Amino acid sequence: MALHIRANLGDIAPLVLLPGDPGRAEWIAETFLEDVKTYNTYRALLGFTGTYKGVPVSVQTSAMGGPSTAIVVEEIINLGVKAIIRVGTTGGIDGKVEAGTLVIAQGAVPLDGTTRQYLGGRPYAPVADWDVLEALVGCTREAKLPYTVGLISTEDAFYATSPEAAREWAKFGVVSLEMESAPLFLIAKMRGVRAGTILTVSNQIGDTSFVAQEILQAGVENMTRVALEALLKLKDKI
Repeated sequence: MALHIRANLGDIAPLVLLPGDPGRAEWIAETFLEDVKTYNTYRALLGFTGTYKGVPVSVQTSAMGGPSTAIVVEEIINLGVKAIIRVGTTGGIDGKVEAGTLVIAQGAVPLDGTTRQYLGGRPYAPVADWDVLEALVGCTREAKLPYTVGLISTEDAFYATSPEAAREWAKFGVVSLEMESAPLFLIAKMRGVRAGTILTVSNQIGDTSFVAQEILQAGVENMTRVALEALLKLKDKI
């Protein structure tokens, strides 16, 4: 049993969705999975295992930010997880991706402290696993949903980045900002598992509030369905 994810081998499926919000994890499990069992409630890092179209799938909360994500990812890998798709929200940079649009991350600029500590100062480019990326893009296309594939940036301080500073990153092809993907990608590469990220644009950096709830919820539903379908494509590759 791990220190924070208090589950045993076999409790967590090899295929996992990783939302940050425990409420969203619970909603995903209740809405999309069958025969759901709760395997962790400790520290509100809610974890659920069920089946999606007959395939075992788990939904595990990461909470917010790199430190929590790294702890969760390390522990679930030790508990047998083989493929992880982060599902979450992200802030757009320059208005080119509208609210509710899906962003599929090729890689994450590692501006967070967690990735920096793992690397010990070495330069590195955290990227998604190719098979996960391909599955996410393919499923999004099949669903005929609006999406963007590109670089994102992972940061630590939600309120620290100004709109002007965020737009500077757009010059280098960064589409949006979030807080978890760089350590996810790095640890997955280090531990030999597959990982990717699909996000829903919730607002533009600098906005004082998220978009209308119905727009955001529609994006989250689309994102979750795409991610689950992508996991099905990966089940024979793990």
